[in-house]
Amino acid sequence: MLIRAQSSHVSFRSSCWKSLAERNAMKLYADSARLDVVIPLVQAGLVAGVTTNPSILHRDGFTGADRETVFDRLIEAGAREIFLQAVGADEHAMRADAESLVGLGDRLVVKVPATAAGFATGAALVADGTKVLVTAVYSVAQAVYAAAIGASYIAPYYGRLADAVADPLALVTRMDAVLAGSGTRSLVASVRSVEAAEQLALAGIRHLTANVPVLLDMMVHPVSESSAAEFERVSTAV
Repeated sequence: MLIRAQSSHVSFRSSCWKSLAERNAMKLYADSARLDVVIPLVQAGLVAGVTTNPSILHRDGFTGADRETVFDRLIEAGAREIFLQAVGADEHAMRADAESLVGLGDRLVVKVPATAAGFATGAALVADGTKVLVTAVYSVAQAVYAAAIGASYIAPYYGRLADAVADPLALVTRMDAVLAGSGTRSLVASVRSVEAAEQLALAGIRHLTANVPVLLDMMVHPVSESSAAEFERVSTAV
């Protein structure tokens, strides 16, 4: 009996550590539907998944009717999480659109906007066991509401916040602080530069999504490149 109790305690503690490690893991996502450039990143294991929205799909040559095609291509490439946005002029329309997506699989995260219709749709999806991201979050109160409905993620738009407020980093970190202890995580979008990614990571933000050029720039540094060239030179020297 004691052995079983100890085993259960160890299992519980291991599960807690695993959950904590998962929450604190740094994850990068590609904010793009350019499959020709996103799929190589996914296949190489360089991103955890792919985030899209109607604007991104339109920019990259797709329509809302193409969401399933985009999803299937990314699944084939091995994406662990794929974010597709539900749309609709009101709650009824948005819920109907969301329901057309939920059958795509367990690697889907449905995005809903931080509006009254979006929160209601998100709450219904969460109740049915679907992972939800509340997007375009611009206030701490909206972050609180997203956590209250059980959303898996919120997506503050960092670049747009920088255009609108004096200290976007402080606002994003306050949003993240109110999520502590909940099952909701910040996945910060509109990360326009390497410097912005660095600032967010240093502030404790563990999940970022950025366009592919920013992701590629994050991997390189001139001194690293020169060091690699020197390693190659000496390795081939006679």
